[in-house]
Amino acid sequence: MQVQDLLKQTDKLPNVPDVVRELIQLLNDSNAKYSDIAERVSHDQTISLKVLRVVNSAYFGLSRKISSIDEATVLLGIDKLKTLVIASGFSNSVTSVEGIKLSEFWADSFRVAELAQWIAKRTSLVEAEEAFTVGIVHNIGRLLLHLTEPKIAKEIQVLVANRKAGRVKAEKDLLGFTSQDAGKALMDLWKFPVGLGDAIQHHKRPFDNDEPKPLACVLNLACYLNACIRNDRDYDLVREGFPMAVAKAAGLPEGIVYELDDALMIGDELNQLLH
Repeated sequence: MQVQDLLKQTDKLPNVPDVVRELIQLLNDSNAKYSDIAERVSHDQTISLKVLRVVNSAYFGLSRKISSIDEATVLLGIDKLKTLVIASGFSNSVTSVEGIKLSEFWADSFRVAELAQWIAKRTSLVEAEEAFTVGIVHNIGRLLLHLTEPKIAKEIQVLVANRKAGRVKAEKDLLGFTSQDAGKALMDLWKFPVGLGDAIQHHKRPFDNDEPKPLACVLNLACYLNACIRNDRDYDLVREGFPMAVAKAAGLPEGIVYELDDALMIGDELNQLLH
């Protein structure tokens, strides 16, 4: 099987709103007119309502109720608005997936995104918005696999659950490629920035390349911290296991290990977008 065999099943691909695609394509465009984007967001009622609900939540602690996307942009800034729109757009891109509980899948992706953003703010090599976006979509290849080949996806899940194989080996044995490869192919199909697809494809093993990409390293670290949170790992063990070689390649200072307790406190405020 080839990755393209999944992409040919166009009726089964996630349906990402146009405004979200535009935002991601404009991530690195300093000349982008974000007033136009805010106007487009306003016209997508589903996304607008979800974003405004989060903006008006206790998390932001605003002194008055915000009733429009324009107001939200002024108060929060376009960068925060973009992250909310991208998170909302992807979490609504599919309604049901065989073998995946979507609320858990997206909650996990949201946390990886926030962790990636937190890490990126501590290095000059990666933009925080780009890190957030790649966190949201880092597992999109697995979603694609379950949408297009649910039987094979279930076989892989069983092998991993029964500890017969790690996920990468199971995917290569049954598919001939990994879900990270599938994720990159989907990013390329959607014409998203090349760096996003590369980071998705290489984040599990960032040193497989001669020159590890900082964004892939940031995503690797975010996934590590997310696993620590999910497994309620003791803080000392989190620090001991923190992959410093990856952190160095991401451009992070050595003292980052003493800030990890802040990262482990990242909450789940974005989960409001799932309701």
